[in-house]
Amino acid sequence: MFGDIMGMMGKLKETQEKIKLTKERMNTILIDEQSSDGKLKVTLNANRVIKEISINEELLADKEQLEDYLLLVLNKAIEKASSVNEAELSAVAKDGMPNIPEMDSLFK
Repeated sequence: MFGDIMGMMGKLKETQEKIKLTKERMNTILIDEQSSDGKLKVTLNANRVIKEISINEELLADKEQLEDYLLLVLNKAIEKASSVNEAELSAVAKDGMPNIPEMDSLFK
C-alpha cells in the first residue's frame, strides 16, 4: 500500500515537471492569424502571448475598421492558441496521471 502511494507521488511529481517543461516549450510554438484580406496579421505563442502585430497602412485611416479587424483577428488567434495549449497540457496530464478508476472521464 505504502509503496503504491510513493509510486503515485513520484509519478505526480514527474508529471508536474513535464507540465512545466510543456508550458516553457509552448512559448516557442507560434500561431499566425490574419484577416481574410491580409491587411492585419497577428502572431502569438501557444501561451497566448502576442508576439507581433502587422497593420496595413490602409487600416490606419479608419479607427473603427482597425478596431474591428483587431477584435476579429486577435480573437481567432487566441482561440487557436488556446486549443493548442489545452491539447498539449491535457496530453501531458493524462499521460502522467496514475491509473485511478473513472479518471479517464475527466479528460474527455
